Amino acid sequence: MEEGRRGIVATVFSTASAVGKTLIAINMAAELVREGYHVCLVDLDLQFGDVANYLHLEAEYSLADAQREAKTNTEGFDVKKFLTVYGYQGWSFYVLPAPFALEEAYNISTPAVQHILQQLQLDFDFVVVDTTSAFSEMNLAVMDMSTIITFLGIVDFIPTIKNMKIGCDTIRSLGYEANKIRIVLNRSNSKTKIDLADVEQLLGEPFYHVLPNAFEPARKSIQTGVPLVYSSTNALSTELRALVERYTNRTSSHESSSSGVSSWFKKIFN
Repeated sequence: MEEGRRGIVATVFSTASAVGKTLIAINMAAELVREGYHVCLVDLDLQFGDVANYLHLEAEYSLADAQREAKTNTEGFDVKKFLTVYGYQGWSFYVLPAPFALEEAYNISTPAVQHILQQLQLDFDFVVVDTTSAFSEMNLAVMDMSTIITFLGIVDFIPTIKNMKIGCDTIRSLGYEANKIRIVLNRSNSKTKIDLADVEQLLGEPFYHVLPNAFEPARKSIQTGVPLVYSSTNALSTELRALVERYTNRTSSHESSSSGVSSWFKKIFN
């Protein structure tokens, strides 16, 4: 990297659990490597982080170890010694896992995470951050540092959509530039009677990108520990690659259209 240049922080966030944040974050990191970037993936789902498990990594160190070292060795602290390398057929990226023990998660401080991310920005082109589903002090601080926030949602039940709208409105209220927040829909063709155009109308903007539902390829990816973008060609892996290409300006923007809100849906939220 050029002297004085900082890497991009790309954060994956959602207001709901079990929406695929970790799978998306892993594949974003993997695809960025395919495009030739130097990448680190940080697991900030502190209590229940699964990045290392998904990738079948036997990591020696975690974020908790990095924080302890940063506190005791302020001058000589080097975060790279706490990273674990994931490699597959010539592609590789680095991972900083979440704390291994639940009690360690409670001791992770926001200033320590900020310091660690700032160090990683000096060494990597992209720092991809997987987060927990909460507007915590730490997540807000990380979003402040981020160049891109992938706000991930699914359209399955009304409460999930309600939380997605609350989350979108909250992020907008933070005063970020519009192009910092990318609303991405996951599992778009899962069985539901809710029309996507209705949800877009509710959110006030179209989805930036739409990812299809692909349960079996996703299950196999987790089972084998190999990111979808490395191991298979299917609708989901294709759209994951397309999403990253849009982030790195290697393809033209997708078009999305919205229609009016159907009466039953509008009555619920108005």
